Amino acid sequence: MTQEANVTVSDNAFNRIEKILSDQTDKSALRVSVEGGGCSGFSYKFDLVDGQGDDDLILEKGNARILIDNLSLVYMSGSEIDFVDDLMGQSFQIKNPNAIASCGCGTSFSI
Repeated sequence: MTQEANVTVSDNAFNRIEKILSDQTDKSALRVSVEGGGCSGFSYKFDLVDGQGDDDLILEKGNARILIDNLSLVYMSGSEIDFVDDLMGQSFQIKNPNAIASCGCGTSFSI
């Protein structure tokens, strides 16, 4: 696992991002952000992007690259980004120690 600015990324997540990006000719990173809304007040958003912002935290391993903006980082401090492939399906999951409640969808949380 790689840890920077108190956000941890599993090898499974980096491997999956690298595979996804290898199929994209015009995208260079996965942006993970936090937005208002969702069942519990905040929700995670995952977007493939080309380019980065001046305030982005960049997490890299091999050809996998994750971008997190400073505002989202406030809500994600201490989190782990993982990729899970099980009987229920495949998905990126964020284990956030700051979240006091979450929704069954797995992408919505409250602080």
